[in-house]
Amino acid sequence: MADWRTAVPASPHSERVRVRRKRERANYEREVIDAILDEALIAHLGIADADGQPLVLPMLHARHGDVVYCHGSAASRTLRALAAGAPACLTVTLLDALVLARSAMHHSANYRSVMLLGEATLVTDRQEKLNALEAIVEHIVPGRWPDVRWPTENELKATSVLAIPIDEASAKIRTGPPLDDEQDYELGVWAGVLPLVSEPRTPEPDPRLGAGIPPPPYVSGYRRPGSA
Repeated sequence: MADWRTAVPASPHSERVRVRRKRERANYEREVIDAILDEALIAHLGIADADGQPLVLPMLHARHGDVVYCHGSAASRTLRALAAGAPACLTVTLLDALVLARSAMHHSANYRSVMLLGEATLVTDRQEKLNALEAIVEHIVPGRWPDVRWPTENELKATSVLAIPIDEASAKIRTGPPLDDEQDYELGVWAGVLPLVSEPRTPEPDPRLGAGIPPPPYVSGYRRPGSA
């Protein structure tokens, strides 16, 4: 897989996703984009509804091949608008570190982000819908799907699944130390990078969990893709 730290950016698929601010942070490699989508747990899906009202929803997602799947209630007005062909924007962000500069104005963050533009389509095929829900569950906790009760027909009918093609997409990545004004390097203020990691804590069993049911290995040994 391409290393996002060293990969040479490819060209964007369209001008709509070309990074214009801080162009040196742009990356258009599909492998880099896929890796960020796979590591992130939450995506933000944005549209403008029929009245022009902007809406942004945090959603669990999963990448499966060349599409990103999201799901929600079939009664959701946002999902209904998307299913009707409203243009969509999906973003994910991974926060790697806080960047503490000597100047208040140069504080920043090290991050990896993806922006995806496209038109969402409603998944109507039953098997694809089931496969998409499996992909979302497996994206959250790999190995979980075989252990749980699968969706009933009523649950499938009450759930909308949307597919967004990974076509127009770009990544933006910041790494490294703070970038201060030259004269500020003489200031006697600590500056540097404070790395951040997302690590699971000790699993907390459901109060109604039956006696003698231990956490499975995929829970006790849980790690996100890309984590050390």
